[in-house]
Amino acid sequence: MTSLTGTALFILFPLLDAVKRSFFTAMGGRFTGLRAYAEVFANKAFQLAAANTARFTLVCIPLLFVVSLGLALAVFAAADKAEIVKTGLLIPMAIPAASMIAVWRLLFADSGIINGITGAATDWFAAPYAFPVLVGTYLWKNLGYNLLLWLAGLYGIPAARFEAAMIDGANGFQRLLFITLPSLRPQIFTIAALSLVNSFKVFREAYLLGGNYPDDNIYLLQHLWSHWFASLDIDLLCAAAAVLAIALFAAIGVLRVTLREAT
Repeated sequence: MTSLTGTALFILFPLLDAVKRSFFTAMGGRFTGLRAYAEVFANKAFQLAAANTARFTLVCIPLLFVVSLGLALAVFAAADKAEIVKTGLLIPMAIPAASMIAVWRLLFADSGIINGITGAATDWFAAPYAFPVLVGTYLWKNLGYNLLLWLAGLYGIPAARFEAAMIDGANGFQRLLFITLPSLRPQIFTIAALSLVNSFKVFREAYLLGGNYPDDNIYLLQHLWSHWFASLDIDLLCAAAAVLAIALFAAIGVLRVTLREAT
């Protein structure tokens, strides 16, 4: 009950208030209907930010999903021998975003380690490198957390299932396809949903890498919202937030239905 009250007080009610504000002017409270939504979709900056955010999400989530699952399977198979690898992957979870970006800049700055090794003068924070660098930042930050979730699911699978499959002649790929992945379906939904939400939290890294006006490749929705907030375009900000909330709920709903039908 306490959790439900907190969720309603700090998430649901503010969201409903933002939706209500999207139908009124920020100053004067005059009802404008869908004008704010029309302006949002016609805004060139919104189109750029939405396209970049969607591209970032569509690239990062499958990549993080596959890489973290592969590492989890390797760690699970290696047991205690992979303890150092597991610990190393968990370290980024404890590092503040500012410190992480400091390391990233040490590597990719004009006079950083990468340019020092290659002898080049590559600007890693501009096109076409800015987007891959941001993707790498997201993967490095979230890999360890997903690894723990995968391992929790893997350790929950009864060993007898694998032994029975091996006796029946199933090879490693068949055991993965017909035993491991079906048994990990709850983790698949949780990891996919959390990865989707976390992909919208990468603004700190994008801001620290490129500032308030980064390269067009990494100009995200959060940058646009920061600008609209600074200019007090509250109605546009609320309309864009409502659109994003609907998109997130729809994506999570599709994911849940897809996994349920695959059961």
